[in-house]
Amino acid sequence: MSGSTFGRNFTVTTWGESHGPSIGVVIDGAPAGLPLASEDIMPFMNRRRPGQSPYATQRKETDQVQILSGVYQGLTTGTPISLLIANHDQQSHDYLALQTTYRPGHADYTYEAKYGHRDPNGGGRSSGRETASRVAAGAVAQKILQQLQISILGFTRSIGPFSSSVTKINANEIHQNPLYMPEDEAFPQAIAYLDKCKHTGNSVGSVVECQITGLHAGLGEPVFRKLEAVLAQAMMSIGGVRAFELGDGIQSSAMTGLDFNDTPSGRTDCSIQKETNHSGGIAGGISEGTTLHFRVYLKPTPSIALPQKTISQDGTPCEIQISGRHDPVLAPRVVPVVEAMAAIVIVDFLFDQMHSNMKQLEDFYQASKS
Repeated sequence: MSGSTFGRNFTVTTWGESHGPSIGVVIDGAPAGLPLASEDIMPFMNRRRPGQSPYATQRKETDQVQILSGVYQGLTTGTPISLLIANHDQQSHDYLALQTTYRPGHADYTYEAKYGHRDPNGGGRSSGRETASRVAAGAVAQKILQQLQISILGFTRSIGPFSSSVTKINANEIHQNPLYMPEDEAFPQAIAYLDKCKHTGNSVGSVVECQITGLHAGLGEPVFRKLEAVLAQAMMSIGGVRAFELGDGIQSSAMTGLDFNDTPSGRTDCSIQKETNHSGGIAGGISEGTTLHFRVYLKPTPSIALPQKTISQDGTPCEIQISGRHDPVLAPRVVPVVEAMAAIVIVDFLFDQMHSNMKQLEDFYQASKS
């Protein structure tokens, strides 16, 4: 299976299956001298960890991260960092009846069509369990960004038809509620709606928004490696994501140029100030130095407890009712995954930026000599 590696300068390779003995990630390109311990990674893992609320799968995993390589005496060595996360609470018997049946909304048929063989237990590599490896890698990227005063904040913007209208996000507030959602009038409505879906055995779609602050202007490339293009690839690689939207996104298609164009109001050495931010903080594929914001749209969790019509491997029509432990909504547990992938993208482009023009190359070389 190819395609398990992401990035060009800061690369992340995830491995392992949902019901295997462990999963993990190898990070290559992290600079030497970064303070790193398992304790730095665990706060990010704990936010994604299952079984913490009634709105997440009740699979019990500690998601404890073991650093196997790339760190010596608390500092990264510049060599590949290998992280291992053990699986403890697999219940493969939940999937025995699904070995010869295609689950609606899942990748069962497409995996079989491609590889001629598939792991039916928990979805194998297509399981959301794979994202734990991404969050572990993203924690390392976040550690780099923290030293550069670059912040990434993701949150649940909407669940089903209920969308928060809050513009100023309080990180402490969203981190303390089970939906990672601003607590305005939409929050209790989303809770009630989600409870109803759970009670009936159904699931619901959702939207995650992400804001990146502290970026300087100049990150990204103007053609095939536009910053938003790579961000979109990163976000669309997360299971369940069905759309990516930068800035005003779809709404901009109904606006006039006069309405959409952001009016510059000033500048510094590393950014431009604007009266509005319809562009989402990127112009021509390159960051402007303003807040970068985007949204990802998630489908309803395909594993639902209601009877569904399908077919078996030989094409015979049948009916299934999926048992096991599944998230009724994806957004709350996808929030840290979105943050992780955004961090990986930004770090990758930061390393690109170091050789984008002669002045930066000279500054880097002179600094390394001092």
